[in-house]
Amino acid sequence: MRNNRRILLTGAAGFIGSYLLGYLNQLGYADIIIADDFSDEDKWFNFDSKQFSEKIPRTELFDWLNSAEREIDFVFHLGARTDTTEFDYSIHKELNVNYSKNIWNYCSANSIPLVYASSAATYGSGDLGYKDDHDLVNALQPLNPYGVSKNEFDKWTLQQPTTPPYWAGLKFFNVYGPNEYHKARMASMVFHGYNQARKTGAIKLFRSHRPDFKDGEQLRDFIYVEDVVKVCVWMMDNEFEPGLYNLGTGKARSFNDLANATFRAMGLGPNIIYIDMPEDIRDKYQYFTEADMTKLRNAGYTSPFYSLEEGVTIYVKEYLKERKYY
Repeated sequence: MRNNRRILLTGAAGFIGSYLLGYLNQLGYADIIIADDFSDEDKWFNFDSKQFSEKIPRTELFDWLNSAEREIDFVFHLGARTDTTEFDYSIHKELNVNYSKNIWNYCSANSIPLVYASSAATYGSGDLGYKDDHDLVNALQPLNPYGVSKNEFDKWTLQQPTTPPYWAGLKFFNVYGPNEYHKARMASMVFHGYNQARKTGAIKLFRSHRPDFKDGEQLRDFIYVEDVVKVCVWMMDNEFEPGLYNLGTGKARSFNDLANATFRAMGLGPNIIYIDMPEDIRDKYQYFTEADMTKLRNAGYTSPFYSLEEGVTIYVKEYLKERKYY
């Protein structure tokens, strides 16, 4: 049976990683080695009620792997420094590039399939579009050190003569959903909007600082976390062409749409207040993202994605209102 596989999951205490852990549990997987920085007590609720066979601190993972008695069958590498407002590149280089290279080399040396988290932040301002074409990777110009680190690793993987037996780097777009309570400033706008509306009856959105976008009409490809992990598991269960893959819905929506969906899910009338964008991110802000999903669809993934309204309604009514975890 497929659920007898032994899986390594990095980033398991984080937002997407903990959701994937719970989803794998629902499918019957329990022999899962989870790795992360487990020192943040705010993250403990993400994983403490889930099933796993080993819990390994991130800094001890490779020593543990080298001494492990049983082989790993599959690796999901979702662990990363994801703070787009952290401008010390050395931090991103160590955690998002060098650590990922060690994961890749381990999988290559031991013939273990690998799915890892890249990011739509690699596309920068989007001047070259949002197509997951390998020929474009070297020309991309991310807007922040986080995006740079993700793109540097993507570039490195495409140059490697030795690879895992099959692999994918998933360029996550704007993911939202349960288990992001710990993310503070970096949590999704659905999370922040819900909490603002609950406290004040209003949601604050960034004013546009470009003449070609009206306030609140900045566009993003918002994807519900369950759709993300479904693709991850599909890639574990199916053969496909190795490489980089976009992971969004393929349909950009405005922040106004997101706020209005949040109000409806809460049973409130719309009340949006526009505020100036912080100066530290103003010149590094993406005004439009939309995943070209042709490549994943051509690879054979056919399941529909939640609409923004569907995903927001589930998140608000089933999780945020009760502060529940998945």
